[in-house]
Amino acid sequence: MKDRRPLHELGELQRQVMEILWDLEEGGVHEVRRALPGNPAYTTVLSVLQKLEKAGWVKHRKEGRSHVFSAARSRESEGRTSVISILDRVFSGKPKQLFQHMLEADRLDESDLKELSRMIAAKRKELGHES
Repeated sequence: MKDRRPLHELGELQRQVMEILWDLEEGGVHEVRRALPGNPAYTTVLSVLQKLEKAGWVKHRKEGRSHVFSAARSRESEGRTSVISILDRVFSGKPKQLFQHMLEADRLDESDLKELSRMIAAKRKELGHES
């Protein structure tokens, strides 16, 4: 695995392919291609899958004459890695600044705020800081 770029540094098509593989759990070139917007060429999708495999993002197994691809990295671990990378590079490792920007950007609706409150309360309890 030579290329350890985080998810947010992959190209748009590469990220889309990863999202599809995470949703499908596994699929051949045709399945991935059908799920992509814009009807890309078979060879384009195959090339993206091969590059992602070379970079350690994707693995495959043979099924007859076909290759069945699946994600080699979980969505959760890669999301966590990307967030930490962005937090360190953009916000000097300060989570409060990241959340402040999220709140100011109006990207959170009422259900997001309730879920975040629940998660914060659970973390406080886990840390022994119940309030």
